[in-house]
Amino acid sequence: MSGNTRGGNNRRKPFKNRDRIGDEVSGRNSWQDNFSKKGRKQEAESARFRPAGAARVERPRWVPVKPPLIPLTVYDCPVCGKPIKDISSALTDKASGNPAHFDCVLGKVADNEIREKGDVISYLGGGRFGIVHYANPHDSRGFKIKKIIEWEDKENRADWRKVIADHFSVT
Repeated sequence: MSGNTRGGNNRRKPFKNRDRIGDEVSGRNSWQDNFSKKGRKQEAESARFRPAGAARVERPRWVPVKPPLIPLTVYDCPVCGKPIKDISSALTDKASGNPAHFDCVLGKVADNEIREKGDVISYLGGGRFGIVHYANPHDSRGFKIKKIIEWEDKENRADWRKVIADHFSVT
């Protein structure tokens, strides 16, 4: 079957003399035909997405929104006393209501909770922490949340969060 040109694994097209003779007679190469077909195809596709009879309209340019002129307040962490540089990752301190470093809050939660072997304190999102137990500490796929610790109240958002949300979501 290796010598069979009509079937099997031979995927080449059979040679056609008439195609070659036709190109020589017309004086055009096959690449010229392909080039002109591509140009017609691009014109047809661009017209396909326009409604019939519609004129091409320039879209207005995007103008970036100017940020608010009021600068953000730099808060000091009530736990460690250092300034908070990344205010977007800060959490509300329960005692004062001011922003606190995420790591400082995590340390406070870890100090107040009793953990067993294989337990880890993790941030669950939405202002909540949890004590997560891993059966195999090397495999993070199998875990169980033993306790959920509500740190921030979802219904009463802090005033400093509203100012930050207004500053960053101007668009």
